Amino acid sequence: MHLETLKVFCDVVETRSFSTAASQNFVTQSAVSQQIRSLEERYGRRLLERTRGNVQLTPAGEILYQVSKEIVQRYQDMEARLQVLAKIIAGTVRVATVHSIGLYELSAQIKRYLKAFPQVHLHLEYSRSNKIYEDALKGNIDLGVVAYPSRRPGISVLPFREDRLVLVCAPSHALARHRHVSIQKLAGEPLVGYERDIPTRKETDRLLRRYGVEVRYVMELDNVETIKRVVEIGTGLAILPEPAVRPEVKGRTLAAVQFSDEVFLRPLGIIHRHGKHFSPAAEKFIEFLRAE
Repeated sequence: MHLETLKVFCDVVETRSFSTAASQNFVTQSAVSQQIRSLEERYGRRLLERTRGNVQLTPAGEILYQVSKEIVQRYQDMEARLQVLAKIIAGTVRVATVHSIGLYELSAQIKRYLKAFPQVHLHLEYSRSNKIYEDALKGNIDLGVVAYPSRRPGISVLPFREDRLVLVCAPSHALARHRHVSIQKLAGEPLVGYERDIPTRKETDRLLRRYGVEVRYVMELDNVETIKRVVEIGTGLAILPEPAVRPEVKGRTLAAVQFSDEVFLRPLGIIHRHGKHFSPAAEKFIEFLRAE
């Protein structure tokens, strides 16, 4: 049995998707189906129950997954150590982040990194913060890049950078004419925000409470792109990281106003499973990010 087949099986289980597992392993979806089928034929047991839009483990599949996951992780750790000795910069680096970071904080570094190390396959996926921590713990990803990184059992955090938070509004809004505005001016205003479990939303709410400001959330959304589109049409104001709105400010479809009370910063961090052995490719990726 090939180790790659066990890895594909684990990826299908963890992502609950044949297409996502195919993308992560740089193969076709039909190749993934064939590998799962070969495992089921080998053991004479059905390993996965396929329902529309979902994949569930059978009891036999649960046994195979638990053992296969340990085998794959041990092999990947061994491979990383050998690559360190050989000083090889190649292989796959799996990174997960949120939209506001991946689109506006990582794209330039990723382009330079891939140009410098063309033998590396970089798999970048967008996810919610809680899932990024879970995937790091499970070994599904090598690195996660998150906002407001928190210390959690089994997770190590490397500081990355800090973003300035700004008030964002449509250019026609009265506050758009100001260069600076007090956060007190937001009292009673309609606000478009992230969903409540997203770290940037939690910190925004703490910030508003600290200044005694009550706002009306008129919409709660799960990613920065949708928030920006809603603000553009004048539905409400938003508090967002400044890098995420630069294209719209340049194109004059949004206005960004700095706060006069203090500089509000959103810290970013690189997270990984504690004690993880990084391949040289992953170490170089961290170097590229932190060199900025």
